[in-house]
Amino acid sequence: MISAQLLSPQSLTVGWLIYLPVLLWAICRAPWVELFSDTRRQHLLFGTVFALFLLWLVRRDFDSGVSYHFIGMTAVTLLLDWPLAIVGGLIAQLGLVLLGRQDLAAVGVNGALLILLPVLVTECCAIVVERAQPRNPFVYIFCSGFLAAALSAFLCLVLGLTLLWYDGIFAMPEWLEDFVGYLWLIIFPEAFINGMVISALVVFCPEWLETFNRTRYLSAPWKDDDPKP
Repeated sequence: MISAQLLSPQSLTVGWLIYLPVLLWAICRAPWVELFSDTRRQHLLFGTVFALFLLWLVRRDFDSGVSYHFIGMTAVTLLLDWPLAIVGGLIAQLGLVLLGRQDLAAVGVNGALLILLPVLVTECCAIVVERAQPRNPFVYIFCSGFLAAALSAFLCLVLGLTLLWYDGIFAMPEWLEDFVGYLWLIIFPEAFINGMVISALVVFCPEWLETFNRTRYLSAPWKDDDPKP
């Protein structure tokens, strides 16, 4: 997460121009009728937002104005689908703003980096997996969970550092060349947390996952001598 003092006015404006249209699109595409009529979905949304808010509170704040925390949006996207995931991420962001843990002016940039980008990566991975139509749920867990979370963390770090370097306000450390060696210390925990959450949901509560095809993944495998329907 990046504070507003490290970003130029142009970057803050571009962040809002990217974040707001996608947010409005997500609000329009969200299944509000099903949400208001299904208490289970309401509980999932509120519980996910609360868990995401707590996850973002567990962070390391540096004196330079940059904060590090786990993202968690991969599991949220697979659990709620992308429209409600973006809406839930916004609510969690507003909670941080109310507590003074995030600058209101930087909500657009941080929303684009920490919400839209992970949601986009996760949704792309989920679409690729769904088009392949695998029957093994491990493919869903690994590709849509572990791999999507790792890619999201990597891209967030790279784009965030690129944005800070481009604005020139943030003083880049001299050991930036050694940063590649520390990437695994950041990417692997992010992939592990999201992957373990998705694994637990697939095993115990697969009906909670909006992007999980229970009919295909959990059906008994066909044998050559079984009669076809």
